[in-house]
Amino acid sequence: QVQLVESGGGSVQPGESLRLSCTASGMRFNIYTMAWHRQAPGKQRELVAAITSGGSANYADSVKGRFTISRDNDKNTVYLQMNSLKPEDTAVYYCNAGPAPTYYRGTAIYTEGPDWGQGTQVTVSS
Repeated sequence: QVQLVESGGGSVQPGESLRLSCTASGMRFNIYTMAWHRQAPGKQRELVAAITSGGSANYADSVKGRFTISRDNDKNTVYLQMNSLKPEDTAVYYCNAGPAPTYYRGTAIYTEGPDWGQGTQVTVSS
């Protein structure tokens, strides 16, 4: 059985940093594209960042330049380094494992996998 467990969330002030971790088990971690999604109260879940098995990363415009996604295949873990946090980043952050992206006219299209973690809460407020 596949299990994804997120950790590292917390409550911080604007401008501070957090590092989220997602550790996977029950799967061949190194062949999956891993992604971070988030869902704020009253809003739809959105894709924040994704990283392919080969290490290519993409980010939502709202976090580009502030967040960095990385992976350690030896530890079956994907990370999300979040710097310069803003109140708008407040959300529950979820980890997902999926297939390699497809490409449509130069744009990567990511497909969600069926397995999600329990989520970790990130709160940014002054």
